[in-house]
Amino acid sequence: MRLPDRVRMVEVGPRDGLQNEAKTVPLEVKVELIDRLSATGLGVIEAGSFVSPKWVPQMADTGEVLARIRRAPGIRYPVLVPNMKGLETALAAGVDEIAVFGAASETFSRRNINCSIEESLERFRPVVAAALAKGMRVRGYISCVAGCPYEGAVAPAAVARVAKALDAMGCEELSLGDTIGTGTPRKIQHMIEAVTREVPLERLAVHCHDTYGQALANILAALELGVAIVDSAVAGLGGCPYAAGASGNVVSEDVLYMLDELGIETGVDLRALAETGAFIAAALGRPSGSKAGLALAARRR
Repeated sequence: MRLPDRVRMVEVGPRDGLQNEAKTVPLEVKVELIDRLSATGLGVIEAGSFVSPKWVPQMADTGEVLARIRRAPGIRYPVLVPNMKGLETALAAGVDEIAVFGAASETFSRRNINCSIEESLERFRPVVAAALAKGMRVRGYISCVAGCPYEGAVAPAAVARVAKALDAMGCEELSLGDTIGTGTPRKIQHMIEAVTREVPLERLAVHCHDTYGQALANILAALELGVAIVDSAVAGLGGCPYAAGASGNVVSEDVLYMLDELGIETGVDLRALAETGAFIAAALGRPSGSKAGLALAARRR
């Protein structure tokens, strides 16, 4: 199948990446990271989440982050909200786009958000309805689309069922997350084919983790089916909490390098993105997780 002409990159580093950091990341660093990302040409930057500080202390200052960033015209800054309280806080902060987060694995759902899949969907329905009534965009995340740390392989039909429910609620876009990075190109394609029997292809995104080094291959497999929205994290921010020492989110710079070489338009500047990756890596006191970023830096020396 012909690859898409253009791909929308969704940068998740400021939320999905930083939320896993053990040490508190200073507010000023978070703001500068988002401002730098805004200057790269990215159109969507996930800015934070309004969840209980008890569970995700790293995101406790999301309201302050949103108040301080320089919002660039045409760029979207969505946030994750788990419930009505989170939505109310997001509205007060001037947010116009939210995301809800579910799972395709029953055990993962119970251990991660303390409820069954069906209970999570019931929890999301009033949140999505209220957000839509306010004219907000809503994205739905589905985790464990290829495998679960507790159950093992996850059936494509299970992913499709959750996707169908989120679509029926009114989620504009669904992000299919390989949370533990066990997916392979064939698995990812079979899962996407199952989901597209319930949800239009153009509304699907892939969110790949690189735990087993398969993320870029899995993204290419999704592109071959026509998926044109890809989540990634600058400098590879974020880990995989279910595999000690393993990498997590696929690296934005490496994804962009691949897309550029495939001739797929993104509107994102690789050099600017790599420099942003170097900035946040230095701020966190470790090397960037981007192979492309490190190679570009070496060439400039």
